[in-house]
Amino acid sequence: MIPFEDMINNPALKFTAEKLRVLQVNIGSLCNLSCTHCHINAGPGRKEIMTRETMTHILRILPNFETLDITGGAPEMNPDFRFLVDEAAKLAHVIVRSNLVIMTQKGYEDIPAFLADRNIEIAASLPCYTEENCDSMRGKGTFNAAISVLKTLNALGYGHDEKHILDLVYNPNGDFLPPNQSELEAEYKSRLMSEHGITFTRLFTITNNPIGRFGDSLRKSGSYDSYMTLLIDSFNPSAVENMMCRFQLSVAWDGRLYDCDFNQPLGLTIDGPQNIADLHEIQKRRIRFGNHCYACTAGSGSSCGGTTV
Repeated sequence: MIPFEDMINNPALKFTAEKLRVLQVNIGSLCNLSCTHCHINAGPGRKEIMTRETMTHILRILPNFETLDITGGAPEMNPDFRFLVDEAAKLAHVIVRSNLVIMTQKGYEDIPAFLADRNIEIAASLPCYTEENCDSMRGKGTFNAAISVLKTLNALGYGHDEKHILDLVYNPNGDFLPPNQSELEAEYKSRLMSEHGITFTRLFTITNNPIGRFGDSLRKSGSYDSYMTLLIDSFNPSAVENMMCRFQLSVAWDGRLYDCDFNQPLGLTIDGPQNIADLHEIQKRRIRFGNHCYACTAGSGSSCGGTTV
């Protein structure tokens, strides 16, 4: 296997851009679900939770970025989630990544209105528009729960006006690449509207990364090598320039710094200060790559914002 970094012919693309746009923060691995494609093994038994002290360091450096991208686990389950969103919304555009299902559970029913009042962008995981496929990835009953929350969000303006952006996120239900993003978006919009009366802003397709729970499932099924071969054979050099690691800084629940959320479970911290408490200046840095990065450059490219080519 050719090391991923050796596939990058332009040395400049081995570094971040001069100006970073996104500060992505994973505020905990605790989650109400245990999705088969999860790269950080999030679930109900996880104890990792970002503290308010770490959040204050995030808010300190946030003015250097355009966007704060909040993820998890289920980020809503962090007891200081509302604090972070409230304070961050005063400083930057805020995206919250949600599995939607959490908003049907006791203590979280107010989240849709809370986010709508602050014009927070929502990136909602909905790995399929059919109940069978969605439940096979996330658990029985999760599809109908997500549909009920999407209807609530639509009633609050999400998916209808420019202040309330509602993006859906698709992940393949197996060891294959996502289909064409624009074509799948049209199919999602048609099916969700005709069958449930639901509308949304955009669809993002994300290639499953061969790490975490998904990587474990590949090894158990004996398909890890074939999936890696698929990713390598689908390498698109045009996708390298727009890899999300070139434009963001990723912060783990404990404040440690990474180039992207995929590097977190692998322990690949950045080339620079190791913790956000020690970060006082945002500088251009060399990116730490690994062979899992083939997932971000396969086909049309993949990022937290969908395709990159």
